[in-house]
Amino acid sequence: MCGRFTLTHRDARLLSLALGVPEEGVLGWSPRYNVAPTQMHPIVRMVREEREVLQAAWGLVNSWASDAGGAARTINARGETLGERTAFREAWEQGRRCLVPADGFYEWQTLGRGEKRPFWFHRKDGGMLWLAGLYEAWSPRPGQRQWTFTIVTTSANGTVGRLHDRMPVILEERDAEEWIFPGNAPGRAAELIRPAGDDVLGVRPVSLRVNDVARDDASLLEREAEQAALF
Repeated sequence: MCGRFTLTHRDARLLSLALGVPEEGVLGWSPRYNVAPTQMHPIVRMVREEREVLQAAWGLVNSWASDAGGAARTINARGETLGERTAFREAWEQGRRCLVPADGFYEWQTLGRGEKRPFWFHRKDGGMLWLAGLYEAWSPRPGQRQWTFTIVTTSANGTVGRLHDRMPVILEERDAEEWIFPGNAPGRAAELIRPAGDDVLGVRPVSLRVNDVARDDASLLEREAEQAALF
């Protein structure tokens, strides 16, 4: 499961270098500390062996859909059943694979009285998280096209497993190129769907303000004064 994530790069030029795309692809970029379902976010695909950025809504909507009412239910796609689910089968079989750039994602620990404490998972080395995704385009109205995406998930590794049994597929740089290379068949891409190693991610409890999707600022990543016993 991945229901909220971050991409906190402040400088568009440095972000473009990290994504491997021209700077104009991320013009107007602002750091994000609480990306939520149905919101817009840049994704990366490969066209003629060159990376390209698309601005896309989180929650995959099929080209044949009459509306985006189900988008909040298609933010994640189980890697084990991509070829079986109607919502994801066409994108999977036709190679519409993308990278969802992030530098962290949230999971929650349920406490007493229904309170949920957010934890932020991030690379220990501070680098980019390349999340495996699929993308589609649909037409909200005639002549208009909107890109949408979903994040592919797999079973949790030992780090994430203390909070949730699923995690996003995290690709190392070489595997990221393999994932988006148009010439690779679904069978080859399927080999990349696996949990990240237990030593890849660090985690820490962060502000309870993360629970409010309307909040999106650097203070959300402040470490809570009262540390949770789970970690």
